[in-house]
Amino acid sequence: MPKQDLKEMMKEKAQAVQSVVSEVGSIEEAFRYAIDITRKQGGTVLAAPGLGRQDASAFAAFRALCEQNGVALVKESLRAEIGKLHTGFTVADYGIAETATIVQESSCEDLRIATMLSEIHVAVLPAARIKPNAMALENELKGEMKSAPSYLAFISGASRTADIERELTIGVHGPQELHILILDGDQA
Repeated sequence: MPKQDLKEMMKEKAQAVQSVVSEVGSIEEAFRYAIDITRKQGGTVLAAPGLGRQDASAFAAFRALCEQNGVALVKESLRAEIGKLHTGFTVADYGIAETATIVQESSCEDLRIATMLSEIHVAVLPAARIKPNAMALENELKGEMKSAPSYLAFISGASRTADIERELTIGVHGPQELHILILDGDQA
C-alpha cells in the first residue's frame, strides 16, 4: 500500500479512537507542536525520555526551545515529576494504520511514565514505519521477542473507560489526549 494511503488511513481511523493526527516536516516542528500544546493547556513540564540517547543535539535543541517558551524539559527520573507532568513526548517505533495504533518499545520506566501518566501524549511516527495492519509487523515483533523480555506498548487513542452504566470517561488510566505527528521519511 502506498505511503500516502497509509497516512490517510491512519488519520481516518484516528478519529474513531479520539486521536489527533497531524503531519510534520521535521523533528523541530514536532518539538514546537509539543511545546505549543503544553503552553496552550497551561502545562509547565514536558517529558522526553529516550530522546537524548538517540540524538544529543536534538535533545539540546528541544531543551533550548522549551527554555525560550517557559516549559521545563525532563528526560529521566520521571517518578519525581509525576504530579507535574503535562506532556509526554516520544518517538514511536511503528504505527498500525488499520487501528491508528502506535507501537512503542517501552522497557524503560521513564518512557512508560511519559506515555501513561502525562495529561497529553505526543508521539512522533516516521511515515516509513507505518504498517497497514498488525500482521504486517510480524517480522519486527518476532525480532523484538528474540531478546530478553521487554515491554512493548500498543497505544490506540486517549485512555477511555466506561462504568457499569456505560458512562464513558476519558483519561482515567492514561493520557486524556493522544497526538500522533507523522514525520516524513525515517528521520526521527
